[in-house]
Amino acid sequence: MFSFESWLAYSFIFVLGLILGSYLNSWMWRVHEGKYVFLGRSMCVSCSRFLAWYENIPLVSFLALKGKCRTCKVKIPSTYFFVEMSTALLFLFLVMIDINIGVAPVRMFRDLFFTALLVVIFVYDAKYGEIVLGVTWLGAIIAAFMNLKYFGFNFMSLLLGGLVGGGFFLFQYLVSKGKWIGGGDMHLGLLMGVLLGWPNILVGLFISYVVGAIVSLLLVAFRRKTFASAIPFGTFLSIGTLVAMLFGNEIVRWYLGFLR
Repeated sequence: MFSFESWLAYSFIFVLGLILGSYLNSWMWRVHEGKYVFLGRSMCVSCSRFLAWYENIPLVSFLALKGKCRTCKVKIPSTYFFVEMSTALLFLFLVMIDINIGVAPVRMFRDLFFTALLVVIFVYDAKYGEIVLGVTWLGAIIAAFMNLKYFGFNFMSLLLGGLVGGGFFLFQYLVSKGKWIGGGDMHLGLLMGVLLGWPNILVGLFISYVVGAIVSLLLVAFRRKTFASAIPFGTFLSIGTLVAMLFGNEIVRWYLGFLR
């Protein structure tokens, strides 16, 4: 049974995830449109009308407006709803896990921060086929700092992780002359390496490729894609990174125990 205080805390985290998801939706659109504005009123992506406060309530406004702009009646992208809901559910899931295992507040902050960052990478690559380099480099710098200062990583672990993550994609990029992967994947690989360290970078890469292979085969099977179609691989790398960040140590221990 959850206490009243627990329900209150979890409700706060859920609402925080909704608000952040709403902001990330707006931020990603502005970045793609070349409007580098961190603060400012939200607007309709079709008619550019500034939204009233009651049109900007996460989830509620989308449902109340039936997924359409109140003025121009153009459909609001459904991804807005799903990003808000997904971010909120991920935040709730992470906090419940972290509280259950009794992690330090700095670990909880790390999990929430990089989950939000990975949501941005996932959605932006899925929608626009790009990875924002500023996001990956900011994440890599913060990950390296936090891992060295708070989480007991040694420098060689981060260096090896970064070399494996970034070098793996750099090799593919050079061999294929940019046909297999995009340049953004190299930067994301570096972020994965310094966030996960060695050997957890291998877990992140393995999960990413397994998920990518399964999803790609399903898309081909349902004739949504062909084997020659480009797939936004940053989406799968985001999933692999998140899983490895949360459960990488347990997966490595399980695998090593399995080999004995």
